[in-house]
Amino acid sequence: MYKLRGHHLFCLLGYRGMGYSEEYVENMTRLHQTLRDNPKTLVQLVKGPDQLCEKYPDSDPDTYHCEDENIYVRDAAILEKMGLKLGQILKWEEIESSVQKHVIPSDIQHVCETCNWRSYGVCEEGIQDILEGRGLREVK
Repeated sequence: MYKLRGHHLFCLLGYRGMGYSEEYVENMTRLHQTLRDNPKTLVQLVKGPDQLCEKYPDSDPDTYHCEDENIYVRDAAILEKMGLKLGQILKWEEIESSVQKHVIPSDIQHVCETCNWRSYGVCEEGIQDILEGRGLREVK
């Protein structure tokens, strides 16, 4: 079972193999591939740093990205948008189903307004893939 925070649910939809460091990318790719290959993988929704944050490069402990207040706000907004709650344990395919029921690509512009990755447009594409039943994209 993976432990994931709210905004990483959207990050996984848009993931294309880019990240903050080589170690972060390896970890995210491994997790992403597991969810893609086995959508029945269990995910627990957690508050704060999760299994992806474990590999975030900690260059300045005073401004640790994963503990930033804005990130917590984004986590909560995404869970609310998807109709999910902290502590829930779901299969990844249930999370994709929640995306299909509650999310549209343009939601990224609002709930992820302060995200540096938003300008790439990959998260909107990832949501569209889920809406069309294609699941997570293969990362090459």
